[in-house]
Amino acid sequence: MRIGTWNIAGRWDARHRTLLETMDCDVLLLTEVSERLHLPGYDLHLGRQTMAPKRRWAAVASRLPVSPAPDPHGASAMVELDGLRVCSSILPWRSCGIRDPWVGATSAEKTSSAVAFVEASAPSVWGGDWNHALSGKEWTGSVAGRQSVLGAVERLRLQVPTASSPHQIEGLLSIDHIAVPASWVIKATQRHRAFIGKTRISDHDAYVVEAFGPRC
Repeated sequence: MRIGTWNIAGRWDARHRTLLETMDCDVLLLTEVSERLHLPGYDLHLGRQTMAPKRRWAAVASRLPVSPAPDPHGASAMVELDGLRVCSSILPWRSCGIRDPWVGATSAEKTSSAVAFVEASAPSVWGGDWNHALSGKEWTGSVAGRQSVLGAVERLRLQVPTASSPHQIEGLLSIDHIAVPASWVIKATQRHRAFIGKTRISDHDAYVVEAFGPRC
């Protein structure tokens, strides 16, 4: 199974569709999703809560039919497909403020709260823009927030092949992640630069994990 994630920055045109088609994923965990997004051949579920006019926090797209599940958190979307519970999330960042859906006074508290809601929904595949590197320098989130994420990943018995993937800023590690069951075998982890020609079409690069398990 090829699983991809990309923060599309609320944009959508033929260039974004071309990049997603190039990624050739069975499942896409998308964040900052324009309501105009349309991907032929995919079943799309948008999270209910908007982060800006005509922009949803998160969505899941799949070549297999999906059954929408309740959003575990305002900045997440969840579906069930082929026996898997799949969740796409944005997690808090340092300057995210105190508006809904964030709960807490500090970045660490907001992250801990959001992660707890997602963990309670027990996803078997979880990804999106987590706004935290999982090791090394922490540029966007907080070290305490990172520990909340890593703790949930361990308790959910997941692995995060993107943990060592590069950020689009040289010298940093990715804050966009894909977590799959620890029992799955990882064949490849790829970064897809968010450029068409010399034009950057998102401030996030896209990532793909190719993995094999009992259900894929």
